[in-house]
Amino acid sequence: MSQINNNNNGETKKSLPPQRIPTPGKATILAIGKAFPSQLVPQDCLVEGFIRDTKCHDLVIKEKLERLCKTTTVKTRYTVMSREILEQYPELATEGTPTIKQRLDIANPAVLKMATEASLTCLKEWGRPASDITHLVYVSSSEIRLPGGDLLLASELGLRSDVGRVMLYFLGCYGGVTGLRVAKDIAENNPGSRVLLATSETTILGFRPPNKSRPYDLVGAALFGDGAAAVVIGAEPVPGLESPFLELNFAVQQFLPGTSEVIDGRLSEEGIYFKLGRDLPQKIEDNIKEFCDKLMAKAGVEDYNELFWAVHPGGPAILNRLEGKLGLGKEKLDCSRRALMDYGNVSSNTVLYVMEYMREEMKKKKAAAAAAEDGGGGEEWGLALAFGPGITFEGILLRSL
Repeated sequence: MSQINNNNNGETKKSLPPQRIPTPGKATILAIGKAFPSQLVPQDCLVEGFIRDTKCHDLVIKEKLERLCKTTTVKTRYTVMSREILEQYPELATEGTPTIKQRLDIANPAVLKMATEASLTCLKEWGRPASDITHLVYVSSSEIRLPGGDLLLASELGLRSDVGRVMLYFLGCYGGVTGLRVAKDIAENNPGSRVLLATSETTILGFRPPNKSRPYDLVGAALFGDGAAAVVIGAEPVPGLESPFLELNFAVQQFLPGTSEVIDGRLSEEGIYFKLGRDLPQKIEDNIKEFCDKLMAKAGVEDYNELFWAVHPGGPAILNRLEGKLGLGKEKLDCSRRALMDYGNVSSNTVLYVMEYMREEMKKKKAAAAAAEDGGGGEEWGLALAFGPGITFEGILLRSL
């Protein structure tokens, strides 16, 4: 319950509702950070720029891209791609040109730079030295090299040479929640460990001129963005030194048999090609209830609207289908819709942007509860969800602290 304390001036002060105590042994998120490339692209300006840069003269394609840009609900995105890069590498906008080397020459350093910046922001918020990080989990579908970005990131951050590293490549949109699940397992099975999870993505590998034979290229141009994110995860947070805000209580990964071709990605000499089946939203809608029920059972919660929701915003259609199938209140997916609007779909990173917005909302609810003296402070339980190739479902039962 809210408390009222007397201070030295005889005034009364309302306190925030008491913080929930983390479950012993369960992993918690202790800090979060994000980073982006320098170029911010308003959605209103994207069509003219994309059509100009790819030298497309097909009015039908232009009109279709204009419609897609409106239906995605995206307002702004960050991109590594720029006019300067296209001037240096004009072949990237030429159909049929082998450009995988050029793309990796751009993408590899870009994702490392963003991952480093996001991690440094996260470590600063955490407040402990980088040498206290015992494990690193690095997620990216945007780079290919040996040694991998995990080792290079560890070196850039000055992590210990014996830091335990895990590299998760080419998982696509569910990679962020997979990273959380892997970091959770590490933290809970290595007492005293602190895990840095970093995700970093760019669309450089998939940038190409539009072609009527590849309609999904236009969806990618209208929807996807670039960026990075990072979180520190650990169990048994140190009182007064660490500030956990979410507990990772229980995690499940599941694939849907017979759906491996619904999301299809192929690496070629011209970069990476993606193709999404039109039945993807329906496949997710048909299976989401059973998957969520499996997670919710661990908390003894049966009402979907008693939860908070951190859903990877793969696109508005998926969010709308999930909202309708589960009968969610309109406000339940606000953080997911806000992340999609502000950043686009940034693949593995996006669910961490959603969680950062979720933290803001939790703080507001606690402050409102303190002002009203009702002892509340928002929902205790929630779900983090993401969907990707496989079709793979990743989910984590969250607990607000």
